[in-house]
Amino acid sequence: MLLVSPACRGVYLQTIDPKPIDFSARASYALCFQIPTSIPKRECLMRLGTVFCFNQKHREQTSFKKRYVSTQNVDLPPVLPKNKKKPYPIPFKQIQEEARKDKKLAQMGIEKQLDPPKNGLLVPNLVPVADQVIDNWKLLIKGLAQLLHVVPVFACSECGAVHVANVGHNIRDCNGPTNSQRRGSHSWVKGTINDVLIPVESYHMYDPFGRRIKHETRFEYERIPALVELCIQAGVEIPEYPCRRRTQPIRMMGKRVIDRGGYHKEPEKPQTSSSLSSPLAELDTLGVFERYPPPTPEDIPKIAQETMDAYEKVRLGVTKLMRKFTVKACGYCSEVHVGPWGHSVKLCGEFKHQWRDGKHGWQDALVDEVFPPNYVWHVRDLKGNPLTGNLRRFYGKAPALVEICMHSGARVPQRYKAMMRLDIIVPDSQEADMVA
Repeated sequence: MLLVSPACRGVYLQTIDPKPIDFSARASYALCFQIPTSIPKRECLMRLGTVFCFNQKHREQTSFKKRYVSTQNVDLPPVLPKNKKKPYPIPFKQIQEEARKDKKLAQMGIEKQLDPPKNGLLVPNLVPVADQVIDNWKLLIKGLAQLLHVVPVFACSECGAVHVANVGHNIRDCNGPTNSQRRGSHSWVKGTINDVLIPVESYHMYDPFGRRIKHETRFEYERIPALVELCIQAGVEIPEYPCRRRTQPIRMMGKRVIDRGGYHKEPEKPQTSSSLSSPLAELDTLGVFERYPPPTPEDIPKIAQETMDAYEKVRLGVTKLMRKFTVKACGYCSEVHVGPWGHSVKLCGEFKHQWRDGKHGWQDALVDEVFPPNYVWHVRDLKGNPLTGNLRRFYGKAPALVEICMHSGARVPQRYKAMMRLDIIVPDSQEADMVA
């Protein structure tokens, strides 16, 4: 009988008792013989030749569709403490390893290989994406401004909490500077569009690969929404905000730029009127209530659905652009800079800013830092009783814009339903004590 062994490499011939051997169908086995000492090894190998043994069964290709398991509720990401630095989106060991490789290549005199847009050139496939983001951004501002005439929104004057209902909720979770005097209760005032779309601004640079913005020259640069600046660098042409378009890539050796094509002076901007009807007014949320009147009751569901779709398209487009273009965010505050390197403005006042002389701790930005969602408590009925703190574990949350559009007649996307806990029945106060 032939003895088959998975760890055997030689060829042996051995006489053994015939016993059933269990073979695994997932492994291949070598055919082993034990050569008697009376036969010369060379002659025996020549007689045996090449022997193959394959005992692996053929796997049938089973094509099946993964079943989607819908969850009943999903918790929001935890709120990061302000007395610590934000975690790195990329593991710090991977950042150190890439830095060592760049340093080693620089010591050997080898240039760093850069692909668009890291080398200053545009990516043709992303130019339509940037145009689509700008168009949906304008539609988002217009639709939200019209819906705010219909849906009541309240904001806390002490913290950044927002609530969508006819009255503010009674949940004591205010973390403002005077929350101890109010015992955690919010100080509700009428909300604006900036409470729903949190403004995140960035310095506009004609040449992102040019000179860095210093603390003394910070007033020479205009601040615009970071989302708009990202689209401009991705290929959107706005005459009021020109951007340098390179035809030759930049060259780098390590962290040092050895050829950037020289420094170009920013061209003069065209004269624009300060009226609210200028083209730049559509990109900003300033004075939206004066520009867009309240909609008619028949148009509210249509506007709500268009606004919801525009919100999803803007978020998807920003995600695609940030996979290629570099966006930096401070690890301590909410400052964002669109470009390969962060600026040198000393305006960070968060945790241990004295140790950094007010400079920002730059790291790679996330989508939520460029286009942040302001989560609010989900309310089933705008005219119902205000939310209470003892039932807060039964309430869901959703971005403020999704909550406004839902109450205006828009369909809720699938990924927000578990977050809003639509399948959970909120009990009464007395019934909540009996829930395990």
